[in-house]
Amino acid sequence: MGASATGAVTPSSATPPLGRVYAALTVQVLISAGTYLAAKRAMTELSPFTVVLWRFLVCGAAFVTLLAVTPGRKLPPRHAWPRIALLGLMGGPVNQTLFFSGLSRSTAAHAALFYALTPLGVYVASLVLGRERASARTTAGILTALVGVVVLLLGRGLASARGTLEGDLLILAAVVAWVVYTTEGKPLASEHGPLRATAWTMTVATVLQLPLIPFVLEPEAVWASSAAAKASIVYVGLMTSVVAYLLWSYALSKVPASRVAIFSNLQPAVTALVAWLFLDEALHWELALGGALVLVGVRLTQTAPVKAAPVVVRTG
Repeated sequence: MGASATGAVTPSSATPPLGRVYAALTVQVLISAGTYLAAKRAMTELSPFTVVLWRFLVCGAAFVTLLAVTPGRKLPPRHAWPRIALLGLMGGPVNQTLFFSGLSRSTAAHAALFYALTPLGVYVASLVLGRERASARTTAGILTALVGVVVLLLGRGLASARGTLEGDLLILAAVVAWVVYTTEGKPLASEHGPLRATAWTMTVATVLQLPLIPFVLEPEAVWASSAAAKASIVYVGLMTSVVAYLLWSYALSKVPASRVAIFSNLQPAVTALVAWLFLDEALHWELALGGALVLVGVRLTQTAPVKAAPVVVRTG
């Protein structure tokens, strides 16, 4: 990267190696597929809000420990606090409360469809904020992947699924919160690295959940739950909220946010395969067609020329 006389950073002509980024996002997608199954298993014995609270308690403890043993800065600089507070709020209480509240009133198929709008939302937000420039190939890739998700979900019963308008609106609001988290998370991850960016935001998210402890902690119910339910909470607390979030933040620190977000559209296809392997759910021809369209969309987006808008850095 080079700096111009006006303080703007000009993109380097060299293309960074993306193998590690794609590997990280692939693992993140696989973890997310397991997240759906783990959360579903835990909520057969515990309330959704209890599962969410314990998820953040586990991940918050893990991130505080990581910060304590990692050399370097422990607390964010003063100028980063507003963004960290926003990300902690959006990625924690707002996203999770809206999602679980909406899911209890709607269907998983509707939720998956709305979350497939994430890449489009991140792309539009990045354009509005001037962090990316419009690309016909990126737009085509995002729309192709979205069509693939719709085809896939039609095969899994989206057409016959019924959900209330209230539930769908809550899920859509949760998607907006995740779009904000992804879009605003990129500058923080790029400046401070994925570990600190994720640790700071998830620690704030955990602190924001603490007032709920008297109401939804339910330690007796959690202790009395099965080993499978406890393991599911540990999975969503460590694998999802620590490992998957770190991988997501790592990718955001390396490539434009829209290129990261498009990988979320692989989630329904991977989840369907995992459900086939472990839950004996049937596979449909829509999985092959929808999955192929998603892969084409991801490929188009990843091969689009990078048109990141110049970033102005503070001087003096």
